[in-house]
Amino acid sequence: MKVRVLVVDDHPHAREAIGEILAEDESFEIVAYAESGDEAIAQTERWMPDLILMDIRMPGKDGLETTREIKLRYPYVKIVLITVSDDAAHLFEALKQGAQGYLLKNLEPGTWLEYLRAIASDEAPLSSELALRILQEFPVNKKASGEQPPLTAREREILGWVAEGMTNREIAGVLHISDQTVKNHLKNILQKLHLENRVQLTRYALEQGWIEQRD
Repeated sequence: MKVRVLVVDDHPHAREAIGEILAEDESFEIVAYAESGDEAIAQTERWMPDLILMDIRMPGKDGLETTREIKLRYPYVKIVLITVSDDAAHLFEALKQGAQGYLLKNLEPGTWLEYLRAIASDEAPLSSELALRILQEFPVNKKASGEQPPLTAREREILGWVAEGMTNREIAGVLHISDQTVKNHLKNILQKLHLENRVQLTRYALEQGWIEQRD
């Protein structure tokens, strides 16, 4: 099945460029475009896309505010913020608002497609810098030590590597198992914990005290 995409950017040339990039991969299908945050919300309600590519800076309602509103109404949808800035603070803020990822406009089309395929299949890793920011800034509410977690020892091990920012392939190499086995473990972990992505998994691991909060 194709990944149905909504493209949100107030500049027509930017929308056209994004469309040209996605046209190179048949697994993506653009179902609609939007020029503003309000239009993005309306188009999401109309088309129910799988993935939204959204400019972070738009007049009026910006990409961060729009992301927050869409995720509150439609938590299933994956959102990737797009910008010209590589400021890590923007990335972290985007993820705090519910976005699954962040892309720079000046990256090569091949990099865009590789990253978006990973996002669509829930395999996009956290960078080590972002993992550290999550450990530093999210509040910690550790459960009582006597309470047993619902994960197996192997699942907890994999969760620890996810929190360190490792990809599925890197985890598979460390544990000497296949990429698909890691992916299946992650699906099982997400289902058990009722979570959606690697950011939430990292926060959960911290709250459980399975990884140490760093200074």
